[in-house]
Amino acid sequence: MAVFKKLVRSASGAHVPHNKNTENLETVKMPVPAVVRIPMSMHIGAPAKMVVKKGDEVKVGTVIGEAGGFISAPVHSSVSGKVVGTEEILLPNGNKTQAVVIETDGEQTVCECVKAPEVTDHASFVAAIKASGLVGLGGAGFPSGVKLDPQNLSEVDTLCINAAECEPYITADYREMMECGEDVIEGAQLVKKYLELSKVIIGIEKNKPAAIAKMKELCKGIEGFTVCELPSVYPQGAEKVLIESATGKEVPQGALPSAAGCIVMNVASVGFVARYIKTGMPLVTKRLTVDGDAVAQPKNVEVVIGASTKDVIDFCGGYKEEAGKIISGGPMMGAAVMNDQLPVMKQNNAILVFGKKAAVQAPASACIRCGRCVDACPMGLSPVEIALALNAKDAEEIKALSVDLCMACGSCSFVCPAKRPVAQTMAEAKDFVRKAAK
Repeated sequence: MAVFKKLVRSASGAHVPHNKNTENLETVKMPVPAVVRIPMSMHIGAPAKMVVKKGDEVKVGTVIGEAGGFISAPVHSSVSGKVVGTEEILLPNGNKTQAVVIETDGEQTVCECVKAPEVTDHASFVAAIKASGLVGLGGAGFPSGVKLDPQNLSEVDTLCINAAECEPYITADYREMMECGEDVIEGAQLVKKYLELSKVIIGIEKNKPAAIAKMKELCKGIEGFTVCELPSVYPQGAEKVLIESATGKEVPQGALPSAAGCIVMNVASVGFVARYIKTGMPLVTKRLTVDGDAVAQPKNVEVVIGASTKDVIDFCGGYKEEAGKIISGGPMMGAAVMNDQLPVMKQNNAILVFGKKAAVQAPASACIRCGRCVDACPMGLSPVEIALALNAKDAEEIKALSVDLCMACGSCSFVCPAKRPVAQTMAEAKDFVRKAAK
C-alpha cells in the first residue's frame, strides 16, 4: 500500500515570456466558411449523441448532439445549412470522435428554438446552463452545468473567476474583459444569486493593468465582489493555484474546488452565461487568439465552432512561412496538431503557428539534479523522484509521490536546463499508475 508523502506547495512557478502581441487588437468576426465540421466530443466526459442525419436542414442553434451522459454537454449547429454527412476526426489528445459535416447556406438563420430560458431558482438555472452547451472555455472543457451543481453546494460560498490568462500569446480572455466586461459582471451576479454565494473574486495577473482597472470600476459598489491582483507567474490560472492565491485555501488532494468552498469559472464562460440567459443563443461561436511567427496577421477572432484551423489562418492572411508546428491552445498546455484541418472546438482559445526554426526543440542532455523542476512545480511534486520510480517500474512509489496531482502545466520542462521532456515523463508516470491499477 502506498504511503503518501507530505507535499510542500511553496513552489515559485515559471516566469514564462508573456508575448501578449494581440492584447490591443479588438476581436474581429470571421465570415462563415462554406463547410463546418462540428465534433460530438468537445468536453470532458461522454461524447454527445448525434441526433441529425445526412440531408437534414439545420439552423443556428439547432441541437445536433444531445448530452451523452451525466458528465456531457449538448452540441448545437453553429450555422444554417444542410447536413451532408459525418466524419471521424482525430482530436488533439489522440482520441477519435464523430463530427457532423454541414454545408452552410450563408444565411445564418436562427432556429425557432432559440429563446431566453425561464430561470427562477438554482434548479432552473442549472438546467438552462446544461441546455446551453456551455463547457469551460479556458481549455479544460468541463461541462458547466455539472460544475454549477456540486453535491456540497451548501458548503460553497465563493465564485473564483479565472481571468489570469497566464499562457504566453493568448489574449482572448483579456479581450472578453475589455470588450464584454459588463457581461462578465452580470454573469457573475447570476451565478452568485442562484447558487446563493457570498463572494465573487475575479483573479487577474498584474501584467494586465487595464483589465484590472476596468473590472475594479465595474465591481464598484457590488456587494461581495472583489478583484484579486495575481502575481505574473505561470500557472496562476490553474484551478488549485488560483484558489490558493485568491483565497488562501488549499484544495485537498483528490478533491474538487467545492471542497475548499469554491467554484472556479473561466472569465469567458461567465460572460457567456449573461448573454445566454438574455438571448437563449447556445454556445456556437468562440473567440480565439491567432498568433505565432508563421501567421501573417495575428488577430483575436470570433469564429463559428466547426470552422477549420485553415479557415481561421486564411482569415488571418495565411502563412507567412511554412509552418513547423501548429498548436491548439497555448504553448505550455496546448496540443500540437497534425495538420490545419482540425475544426475549432468549444474549448479552443488559441491557434498558434510557428515556423520551422521556432518549432525545433533543443536536444536533451542528462539530468543534472539541479532541482529546478521541483522548485517550479505548483503542486510541490518531485519530477526527479517520479522519473526514477518510473524507470524502476514502481507504481506504488509513483502513486506515493502524488503524481495524480500533476496538472500537465509544463513548468518543469520549461525550467529544465538540460531540456529534458519532464512533462512528458510525468504524463507517462500517470499513465503507468492507471494501467497498473487495472
